[in-house]
Order: sequence, then C-alpha cells, then structure tokens
Amino acid sequence: MIQKIKKYSTTNRLVLLGIILGVLFGIFLPQLALKQQVIGQIFISFLKMLVVPLVFSSIYVSIMGLGNLQSLKEIGIRTVSFYILTTALAVFTAILAMNLIPIVEAVSAHGLEYAKASEVAPFSFGAMILSFIPANIFHALANGSMMQIIVFSALFAIASLHLKKERQLLMLDFFTAVTNAILIMAEWVIKMTPIGVFSLISYVIAEQGVQVIMGLWKYVVMVVAVLFIHAAVTLPALLGLFGRINPFRYLSDVREAPIMAFSTASSTATLPVSMRVVEEVGGVDKKNASFVLPLGATVSMDGTAAYLTVAVLYISHLAGVDLSFMDQLLLGVTVVALSIGVAALPSASLVMMVVILNQLGLAVEYIALIVAVDRLLDMARTSLNVTSDLVVVKIVDQLQKIKKQNV
Repeated sequence: MIQKIKKYSTTNRLVLLGIILGVLFGIFLPQLALKQQVIGQIFISFLKMLVVPLVFSSIYVSIMGLGNLQSLKEIGIRTVSFYILTTALAVFTAILAMNLIPIVEAVSAHGLEYAKASEVAPFSFGAMILSFIPANIFHALANGSMMQIIVFSALFAIASLHLKKERQLLMLDFFTAVTNAILIMAEWVIKMTPIGVFSLISYVIAEQGVQVIMGLWKYVVMVVAVLFIHAAVTLPALLGLFGRINPFRYLSDVREAPIMAFSTASSTATLPVSMRVVEEVGGVDKKNASFVLPLGATVSMDGTAAYLTVAVLYISHLAGVDLSFMDQLLLGVTVVALSIGVAALPSASLVMMVVILNQLGLAVEYIALIVAVDRLLDMARTSLNVTSDLVVVKIVDQLQKIKKQNV
C-alpha cells in the first residue's frame, strides 16, 4: 500500500508540474501550444477507449458479486441517496454565496445570440426516460451512451443471477478478467498523464486567452470559490460524519483522479483512473467501486449543479431581475432534479441551462456572455464532480464494511 501511495505521489508531482508548465507555455508560446493539441487528444482518446468496456464489465461484476437483488437494492438506494445529498448541498452553497456576495451588474440581452441554445429541443420527462433505455445496445456501446450501457449491464447481470450456478461462475470469471485487464491498461495510460495534462492545459490557455478571464473575473472567482468550499468543507464533513475516517488524508491519497478530471474536463474519461486509485490507495473494495463510480461518472454532477446555479443567478443579475426566495428554491430543486435526470442526454449542461432560464423567464441569449470562460470552468467543475464520486464511494464502502462487522 505504501509503495502504491508513493507511486501516485510521484505521478501527482509530475502532473502538477505539467499544469504549471502548460499554463506558461500557453501564455508565452500560444501558436506552438495550439499546434500540439493532438498530443492531448491522443491522451484523451486512450482514456475514452477504456471507458465503455470498463463500465459494462465492472457494473456486471459488481452486481453479480452482490449475489442477490436485496443487496443490490440496498447499495443502489444508498448510492443514489448520497449523490442527491451532495448535489443538493452544492446547490445550497451556490445560492448562499450568491446571496451573501451578489455580483451586481446590468447588461442588456439586446444583440446577444447563442446559436447552440436554439438547437436544443424542448425538455420533456418522456424523452428523459426514453434516453435511459437502449433501443440497440450495440449502438449505445458504439456511441458511449453511459446511462444506457449502465441500464443494460445492470439488467444483464440481474438476468445472469437466474442462471445455473456453474454458468454464473463462468460469466463472472470472464467479466472479472475483462475488468482486470482494462485496469492494467489504465495503469499504462496513467504514466502518460503529465505529458497529456501539459498538452491539454497549454492548448486551453492559448485558445481562451488570459484576457477573457479578466473580463469576467468576478463571475470566475465566484464559481471557483463555491466549488472550492464544497470540495474543501462540505464533502470532507460528509466523509468524516458518515465514513468515520480522516477525510483530508483520504482525499490527499486519491488526488490523482481530481487532477486528471481537471485536465481532461471529462468524468467518464477519468473513470479508469478513479477506479484504479480508489482501489489501490483509497482502500475501497473493488465490488463497491465497480458499482458506485460508473454510476457517479454519469449522474453525479455536484460541480455542474453548483456552476449552473451561480450562472443562472449571475444572469438574473445581468438582466436586472431579482429572484425571490421561492424562485431560488425552485431553481435549487430544478437543478438537483435535472442533474440526475438529463445525464443521458447530449449536451446535458446546456440542456439544463436552457430549461432553467426558460422556467425563470430569463433570456437564453445571456449564455453567450458566460460561454467565453465555460471551457476553463468546465475543468474546475468536472474536478469537483469526480471528487464527489470519490467521497460517495468511500462513504458507501465504509457503511458496507460497518454493516458486515455488525452482522
């Protein structure tokens, strides 16, 4: 265990160095930084290559390992409940911060346009439910539709529990071997992380430019502050309360995953790293990690929920509209519900933003203002999404272990 922690600590130091050098490279040599984007794209592609088989096999192995539907129901309810709780607390933190320190500006929506917003189809509950169900599982696998893959693999595993015992063992052995092989490949990809992070960060800085951040610095600072408070205060408090461990030591041990999420801006691309890290240095049982983390990579959106809340309240200030307590309560409930519900839809965060703005009667065109810094903030909120996954999986794992000790 100590040797593995040292290995990840070395990687973390190199990754942090890659981030610093990437920022400097993007600022001082922007033309070269733009041209070397392909290195970062190769790194992301290697990570995404692992995700679909890993999610499918790990969900299958996890449910088969539980052995019965009662155990699945128990861990499933516990997992979803904690994901909803952390998301709700993230939204509450964002609303509280924006009320205590409001960013008061007034900008007209006249002349603003955000073309992508008009392309979003109207949200409907029926479409959301249908998006969970794969009409063609091979199409879902080919397109990386995570929620559909999770639904199918869960049903496939439940059906396998009804097979004869020897066939259950055969299936379990096969998919366990697949999961282990994918995680070995993930370890190879992790060695590329410092170079991949350097490429991705330098490209983003070169493309976005530091001046863009300066123009919206109040908004950027508020979003980052809310994300930081949730990551440094709320999540550790939950981990200490329910997990009964030192939260900061655990989060320090598994910091490889949030750092990776920050550079890739993708929870799913970070999933192989998250699973490897929580099992090797986080002390999480493989069976629990295999169920909780793939689900979290799809539906856990603490960072996105907090970001959207700040963004909507900021837009209301730009429009000169004061939202009442009931309006803000409605905003909070809507963000929490949508963060779980629209996970399977393409452009999920944009769908959520459009739905919320329409519901509150605010002009969708205001998105055009904040989209300039969206890429940079996307990195920060994805890092928080993954941090939340790491916290919830540890809490669920600790509660499962405590239950076994009491039996």
